Amino acid sequence: MTLPDRYRTPKLAGACVLGMALALSVHDFAEARSALSERPPLPAMGPSLRKAVAFRTAEQPGTIVIRKDEKALYLVTRQGQALRYQISVGRDGFGWTGIVKVGAKTEWPEWRPPQEMRARQPELPKMVPAGPYNPLGARALYLSRDGRDTLYRIHGTNDPSGVGFDGTSGCFRLTNTDVIDLFERVAVGAKVVVQ
Repeated sequence: MTLPDRYRTPKLAGACVLGMALALSVHDFAEARSALSERPPLPAMGPSLRKAVAFRTAEQPGTIVIRKDEKALYLVTRQGQALRYQISVGRDGFGWTGIVKVGAKTEWPEWRPPQEMRARQPELPKMVPAGPYNPLGARALYLSRDGRDTLYRIHGTNDPSGVGFDGTSGCFRLTNTDVIDLFERVAVGAKVVVQ
């Protein structure tokens, strides 16, 4: 899959243009300005699809329960209650279940597609830098098992229409608005139950 243009690094960074403007001719400045106008607009953070719900579970508050069939992530807030977030889940052949932990959290993560993914899709870059055009969105929670990174993430997306279906390579995708909210509520070390 080729990354859409909105995920590619812009040709010029805004701060560079200001510094270069004094040294550019009028023609060069017009070309630089044109390149900036071709830059895609910053993506929307997306709507919040979060709601407080009744939720029966034996899990402790702070635990994340992912129900793939519902395309829902539940954060247990207290006995009998949870916050429900709509998510996207792994497409056919990329779903998984089990118990993991939040091993780390990152704001505006960079994305390094795993070797297996790049073998399937050789056009993918080795790395997409952190920022608003990164496909992991505004935040990422890195899932680990037995102290080792699983390469799966709970992350945001810069395309809010990309939430609510089977379409990932095993990660769990929320709107940026919701992943920022979840990020603030979940501790490193939190239990994650994927059903």
